[in-house]
Amino acid sequence: MDKDSTIYVAGHRGMVGSAIVRELNKKGFRNIIKKTRNELDLLDQRAVSAFFQQEKPEYVVLAAAKVGGIFANNEYPADFIYENLMVQSNVIHQAYKAQVKQLLFLGSSCIYPKLASQPMDESALLTGELEPTNEPYAIAKIAGIKMCESYNRQYSTDFRSVMPTNLYGPNDNYDLQNSHVIPALIRKIHTAKVTRDSFVDVWGTGAAKREFLYVDDLADACVLLMMIEKDNYQENIATTNSHINIGTGVDVSIKELVELLTNVIGYTGEIRWEQTKPDGTPRKLLDVSKAANLGWQAKTKLEEGLTLTYQAYLNECE
Repeated sequence: MDKDSTIYVAGHRGMVGSAIVRELNKKGFRNIIKKTRNELDLLDQRAVSAFFQQEKPEYVVLAAAKVGGIFANNEYPADFIYENLMVQSNVIHQAYKAQVKQLLFLGSSCIYPKLASQPMDESALLTGELEPTNEPYAIAKIAGIKMCESYNRQYSTDFRSVMPTNLYGPNDNYDLQNSHVIPALIRKIHTAKVTRDSFVDVWGTGAAKREFLYVDDLADACVLLMMIEKDNYQENIATTNSHINIGTGVDVSIKELVELLTNVIGYTGEIRWEQTKPDGTPRKLLDVSKAANLGWQAKTKLEEGLTLTYQAYLNECE
């Protein structure tokens, strides 16, 4: 991949896609193709086919996805499995037909079994039952991994998959019902601070443990992985379970996360735990040794990342 390569970033307006665009720009890549949903509906097979035949991108980053937290996954399971399956099927197949040099597929750590041994390495895939609250989304992402592997096996394509842990950072979705835990908590705690509420209600017991990765660190990992030559990459990655975990290798409890956020935001009220609400998977910590062997590790500490994210939230609210 050289600086003049044409790179299509699907989902460039989202948190992950926009971070990858920032990282590519920082590295000197300027020939980046970006299409809004109004310009290109990735659910439309014919439109995706026409786009690839016309634009003929050399590289593709598939960061477009329907994402959300526990509430959204519980409320809209059909939307999550349908939209994600359709988007990735359309893009991956048309990338093959257009003979792109490389495709990078973005998945999620929720692909692993609910009770997988911790930390979870890539071989844990398909070894147990999934967490019920996000099973449709997880199944779609698993299908994306296996689709990339299958095209590589049958057609010798260079389709790579990365599985990031829980992400946070600028340009996130702060909707209280449909967002992930960090943006939802930032909005709730900030609102309570501004309105001087004496307490904030938080779902669950606070005991569940999660690993969090600042999105710009993920973008750094993605660009690094894309720049590894195909032969060298395949020598280091197995044919099956070929996806790569991207995370920090460190987790915290949700209670610890809330304490960090209240400090960053400057909220001094009470945190009330709604223990009748689900915690989700008890623990989700990734084994990131495969990424480390390829020369990558996370740079941003959690408190630093939360501070940057909160400032971005304030800027976005202005």
